[in-house]
Amino acid sequence: MTQLTQGDAAPDFSLLDQNEQTVSLSDFKGEKLLVYFYPRANTPGCTRQSCAVGEALPDLKKLGVRAVGISPDKPASQKKFDDKFGLGFPLLSDPEKETARAFGAFGVKNMYGKKTEGIVRSSFLIDEKGHIISAWYKVKPEDTVPKALAALN
Repeated sequence: MTQLTQGDAAPDFSLLDQNEQTVSLSDFKGEKLLVYFYPRANTPGCTRQSCAVGEALPDLKKLGVRAVGISPDKPASQKKFDDKFGLGFPLLSDPEKETARAFGAFGVKNMYGKKTEGIVRSSFLIDEKGHIISAWYKVKPEDTVPKALAALN
């Protein structure tokens, strides 16, 4: 699993959001972007992570940062997740996990002593020109926002 580091160009993506609209990295040119990968909508850790990002949107906006979450869930599942928790930002569908692989957020992980392949919970802060400011792999759900805010200050 290749990992991105500070200064790397963020991999381009074009994915459907929860409203089945195409969202691309280029849509955020000129803005900072927090991108986070989560394994599955409506699971406890993913809910904590996504709700924390949603609650932090006003603070992120003040710092010129937008946010997107990416998981393998289909747009309909993402829509139910957004509707249930009122997240208020794009949740992108990556069913083939191509974007997750490009970011290094897919690979072997250890769950309950068993090795499996899947989404590695990760988050990335991307600058206005599309380069990585910071990358966090195996991030805890509750650490996504604090780590991003610390990197911005």
